[in-house]
Amino acid sequence: QVQLVESGGGLVQPGGSLRLSCAASGFTFSSYDMSWYRQAPGKERELVASISTRGSTAITNSVKGRFSISRDNAKRTVYLQMNSLKPEDTAVYYCRASWYSVYWGQGTHVTVSS
Repeated sequence: QVQLVESGGGLVQPGGSLRLSCAASGFTFSSYDMSWYRQAPGKERELVASISTRGSTAITNSVKGRFSISRDNAKRTVYLQMNSLKPEDTAVYYCRASWYSVYWGQGTHVTVSS
């Protein structure tokens, strides 16, 4: 059974940091490109960051310099480190795995507010 389970979300003040984790099971994690998406209230889901099977990363411009993505194939986990958080980063953050199939996690809520 394929599972992507995100964790690490929560309420944080502006300027704070969070690290999201996405634990994978049920498929060959190391063969899949991994990415983080987010969906803010009333907005479409958008790509935030991605990491290939070889470790190449891409970060969307709105979070470049503040967010980073990494993966640990031994732990079957992908991470999103979020620093200098802003209220506009408030969203549900989703983990996605893609190769021949595409899998999504259930999402974790991030709220940036004072």
